[in-house]
Amino acid sequence: MQIENLVQQSLRRFFNDKTLKFDKSRFAGGLTNYNYIMTIHGKDYIIRQPGGLTEKMINRQVELINNTITINLGINCRCPFFDPVTGIKITNYISGSKNLAQEDPQLKKNIDVAVFLMKKLHQMKQPFYNRFDWLVELNKYEQLIKELHGEIFSDYTEIKNLLIRLHEKYAANDILMPCHNDTVPENFLINSSGKAYLIDWEYSGMNSFYWDLAAYILESQLPEEAIAYLLQQYFRRFVSETEITKIKIYMLEQDLLWTIWALVRHYNGDDFLEYCALRYERLLKNIKQLDSSMSVPLHMFI
Repeated sequence: MQIENLVQQSLRRFFNDKTLKFDKSRFAGGLTNYNYIMTIHGKDYIIRQPGGLTEKMINRQVELINNTITINLGINCRCPFFDPVTGIKITNYISGSKNLAQEDPQLKKNIDVAVFLMKKLHQMKQPFYNRFDWLVELNKYEQLIKELHGEIFSDYTEIKNLLIRLHEKYAANDILMPCHNDTVPENFLINSSGKAYLIDWEYSGMNSFYWDLAAYILESQLPEEAIAYLLQQYFRRFVSETEITKIKIYMLEQDLLWTIWALVRHYNGDDFLEYCALRYERLLKNIKQLDSSMSVPLHMFI
């Protein structure tokens, strides 16, 4: 059965209304999944249609658990329906909300929002029960590409091994904390009253908090002054060169991981080649920079 039909069946069962039709006219964004705003019985909801091959890429049962934990923490949107088998999800729409990509993630007031939510998550006393390990995810995506009879870049193995060595040297002993692991500005929402939310917990798990910082800097394309402000607001202390190097290493790992993720989606028939090329070219550029000097400024990695 096509995923659209599964979504429609889920809507009809949950709302007990056999006349409902899955309306995709109001697209609300998404890369891993596709989200749509629907007005049902006078109330607005976000309806998630899972993306291609996500049933093999994401553990939806883990996502459901972490989604619930973060709702209870007060940083995630209410979710009246979540099917861990299909990945279909219905979330309460936050009226008047905008994400930080729309509001400019480089502004100080929006960096403050991101820092507040990330620190509240990282300092949460209840741990997630799963670990997000970039290398485990990478190996999973490799296997999916093989199953799809796809090919990976000729220099991939060399680059992967280099990043493994860098990780072992600079980041192997990082303390694991609850992390979101996909802190793109689109996942930070602010409603009309100023309340902030962090959404989309597919990749959440225990990890180094430096990963979340690296992702926000990279995905928001923060300039030098904004990076300095984010680090100042998050740490409230001097940030060492060792810590800056960790952030650089995590940026490299993210570009490699999401490049291979994009290749999976490409070989499955989705249009992700441009996204894939952008990340891989930046990865090659940054590896070359690090090869010349480990002290390359952080903003040069964007």
